[in-house]
Amino acid sequence: MKRDKLDDLIEWKNNPNRKPLIMKGARQVGKTWLLKEFGNTQYEQMVYVNFEKSKRLKTLFLDDFDIKRLIIALQAESGLTIEPENTLLVFDEIQAIPEALTSLKYFREDAPEFHVVAAGSLLGMALHSNISFPVGKVDFMNLYPLSYEEFLKAIGEGGLLEILSSNDWKLITAYKSKFIDYLRQYYYVGGMPEAVSKYCESKNFVEVRNIQKQILNAYDQDFSKHAPYEIVPRIRMIWNSIPAQLAKENRKFIYGLLKKGARAKDYELALSWLNDCGQVNKVYRAKKPGFPLIAYEDRSAFKLYMVDVGLLSAMGDIDAKTLLSGNEVFTEFKGALTEQYILQQLISSGNYVIYYWSAERSTAEVDFVVQHNGDNIPVEVKAEENLRAKSLRVFYEKFSPKISIRTSMSDYRQQEWMINLPLYAISRLNKIDLLRI
Repeated sequence: MKRDKLDDLIEWKNNPNRKPLIMKGARQVGKTWLLKEFGNTQYEQMVYVNFEKSKRLKTLFLDDFDIKRLIIALQAESGLTIEPENTLLVFDEIQAIPEALTSLKYFREDAPEFHVVAAGSLLGMALHSNISFPVGKVDFMNLYPLSYEEFLKAIGEGGLLEILSSNDWKLITAYKSKFIDYLRQYYYVGGMPEAVSKYCESKNFVEVRNIQKQILNAYDQDFSKHAPYEIVPRIRMIWNSIPAQLAKENRKFIYGLLKKGARAKDYELALSWLNDCGQVNKVYRAKKPGFPLIAYEDRSAFKLYMVDVGLLSAMGDIDAKTLLSGNEVFTEFKGALTEQYILQQLISSGNYVIYYWSAERSTAEVDFVVQHNGDNIPVEVKAEENLRAKSLRVFYEKFSPKISIRTSMSDYRQQEWMINLPLYAISRLNKIDLLRI
């Protein structure tokens, strides 16, 4: 499967001012696969080192950070002659030897001709704040689960993407049944690479769900393995509460759902650990859509989403038939999945600052407010074709945004104050000027 981030990696390679690159992301989003694909396709050779498996290399970093000595050792480890201009150095699971993280500073300062990329789950990196981090000496890149567009490419529907990027809404609408069918499949399969790969191979939803359950079990094991033992029970309580938190009509995170009398200060470390490791996405409330949004952030109110819509579906044990065909009993949680999907697409684009808005003394709430190119864009999410947008209207009348977005299963339409953007076309939001036709 082709990941969009491969293009960004090629751009990094061709940048004469490149720094060593750290690829961040939750476990099992495909960091290792992508870096190997990058090395195999864009370089004559690749030296791949997994620091979890090559613990003997730890001694290399204990005395000093002499790059010549490190290169000699890496050549012995790999059996290859490392030439800067045609070799990619891949340091995987770099958190297993934290001193290796520090060495990136010296690659930048003393040997910038080498192409060095590192990967390590935030589970590991979050643990080593006492290690000298190469601030200002590295570039960062975030990798997320496959987006809906990447999913379409993976299942062989690249032609639909060409239609989506045409900005021809009559043509796009003509294919809406296909877009919607694949979107419902994406709600189930999600974007974790192993689940997508299995779906492409077998089209078997049961096998996909088994893989998702394995990933969830691996995450649970990571809690015990990597987190401070005293906060592990609270991490699990937060993690297991996410489906219930999102199933509420008001999706604001409520500590009282964890246990009676639960207080924010008792769960701050556990929540920070999950957030730092990329396993949850925290969306704060903005008191008003001023610019920049961070200046109006209400840190006491937030919504908590998972890293992937397919994993959320798996945690809820939602069967394929219910999700693909629809069920009235399923209506409320369908809204949660849809919000999870929208947030995931916005995050994977990498171009947005994302909050939500709610009025102080009314029920009005806009699901997301997106800061993009100097505009604050309200985005109201509807799971089906429900076109009522009362909260969005309240927001519009109160703040007069340049553009307001309702996203639903309904077709594209432009009104005087609002654009209805189909859920399957949310990626077009970054072409906001082209939406005004």
